[in-house]
Amino acid sequence: MDLRSELLKSIWYAFTALDVEKSGKVSKSQLKVLSHNLYTVLGIPHDPAALEDHFRDDDDGPVSSQGYMPYLNKYILDKVVEGMFVKENVDELCWTLTAKKNYRPQGKCILPEKDAFRLWCLFIFLSEDRYPLVMVHDEVEYLLKKFSMAMSVELNLVELEDFISQDSVQQNGFTVWAFLEMMNSGKITRGIAKETLSMAIEEVYREIVGDVLKEGYLWKKGHLRRNWTERWFTLRPSTLVYFTSEDRKDRKGSIQLDGNCCVEVLPDRDGKRCMFCLKTLTKTNELSASDTKQRQEWTTAIQTAIQMFVEGKNSLHKDLKMKRREQREQREKRQEAKEQELQRLQALQEEREQKMAELELLKEAQMQAQALLEQDELRRRQQHEQLQQALAIQLKEAEEARASMQAEMALKEAEAERQRTRIRELEAMQQRLEEALQQEIKARQDEEAFRYAQAQLLAEEEEKMKALMSLREEQEEDIQRAQREKQELRQEMESKSRALEDAQRHLEEVRANRHRVDQDVVAAQRKLRQASTNVKHWNVQMNRLMHPIGPGDKRSSGGGSFSSFRIPAQKDPGLRLKQKADDQNEESKENMESRGGCEADKRLSQTSNGEMEIP
Repeated sequence: MDLRSELLKSIWYAFTALDVEKSGKVSKSQLKVLSHNLYTVLGIPHDPAALEDHFRDDDDGPVSSQGYMPYLNKYILDKVVEGMFVKENVDELCWTLTAKKNYRPQGKCILPEKDAFRLWCLFIFLSEDRYPLVMVHDEVEYLLKKFSMAMSVELNLVELEDFISQDSVQQNGFTVWAFLEMMNSGKITRGIAKETLSMAIEEVYREIVGDVLKEGYLWKKGHLRRNWTERWFTLRPSTLVYFTSEDRKDRKGSIQLDGNCCVEVLPDRDGKRCMFCLKTLTKTNELSASDTKQRQEWTTAIQTAIQMFVEGKNSLHKDLKMKRREQREQREKRQEAKEQELQRLQALQEEREQKMAELELLKEAQMQAQALLEQDELRRRQQHEQLQQALAIQLKEAEEARASMQAEMALKEAEAERQRTRIRELEAMQQRLEEALQQEIKARQDEEAFRYAQAQLLAEEEEKMKALMSLREEQEEDIQRAQREKQELRQEMESKSRALEDAQRHLEEVRANRHRVDQDVVAAQRKLRQASTNVKHWNVQMNRLMHPIGPGDKRSSGGGSFSSFRIPAQKDPGLRLKQKADDQNEESKENMESRGGCEADKRLSQTSNGEMEIP
């Protein structure tokens, strides 16, 4: 089985998974996406022009598997280069598509998703090269035996035969979903832990699909430091790769195998036992196994890999599969030949028995014929006598019959004339029916023309419907735009509401400031009244000092010429504070409409701008 056949099997499952209606056809948009993903996982340079040209939207209808094959072969499979991609990535892509549709385990599922994927890959590898893909019963039994050997248990063939006898299993083999259902049912693996089964599936998967001939721990002697280190070795038909541990993450090196390589068993030395070496053209690799059995298995496996390289084989299990298929075909041919031989012998036996029966019948018939012959002779004599008597009677009856015959002939002639008349009528009716048939053919042609016109009208109606759908989409876009504008207006209203709340808080702060300023004004007025009293007192003292009393003068009791003396009011720091408060009130008066506040501001203005009279 070549690489193209392996890829086609996986892609076939992906194609059938996209066929939702099970009509054998898939829409072009889905095939376009599938082709793009195949380009990616197969490492093929993308060809957008060919992709768009092959799956353009102006083509009518979906594409069947036969219609997709030319594009798949020309633009994908013909460009695939072995070794430039990872086969497991292709299988994962196809498994992801087909598992979503078809893999629905019922009841208690014992297989994780990874193990189900590996079983699917094993099924594809061992299935027959005909579609729909099936795996014959012998291959299923072979695979289950491999699992049993990996788990060191005995295969329960009774459960396998019971499952094969069910109606869900086809007579010519298992489908992949029937195989996964059998593995998920737990009947074949009853009493086995899930972890053990998972490890066995991984081991068989790596052996069959990954072409791993053998893997395990070996001690390897270094070429530079000449020390012994334990490595995990993986043997494939062309290479022997070794890693730090069995998780195969840290690769330490590889040994290329070809026809110039050979394996030799070495004697124990340097404290190592069960030693052997793998010689190449450039170096000799010394290895040590855990026991003699492991050394024998490793040397045999490496020799098998070298022999496969010499014979040009790249997969042991592909060769084994072809041998099993040939043996199965030969067994079927031998079984068919055996059945044909049995049928031939059975036919000869039946023929012999039939001849013996015929011989017995002939003997009985001869005896019966002898008896019948004697009876016939006696009966013939009696009949001769009776015949002579009957001839006389018949001669007389013949005369009578002749007369009746003539009368009957006349009646027959009349009947024949009526039949000829009927034939002429039928011919005329046939001609009329042919004319009616011609008219019916013409009516059918007219009906076909009317149907064609009706199809054109339906096509025009479909175009109008598409236009209506586009108008509906535009209307939905307008509705969404209106909703966005409504959302923006709502956000703007919320921002204005927050601004209004901030303005209200600011107004409360201004009112509090105004209350404090009113208190400061009252205190300033109180200080002003006290200062006025002091000024009056000092004016009196000044008047006294400006009119000194001379000797002999009398002090007038009334006011003198300076009684009406006035000095302008002096602005002290208290008044300045009051002026500053008035300025703040003037600024906040634009935001307040309180009547009491306005009156207080007017009163403060009058007090600050007036002059103070001094008597």
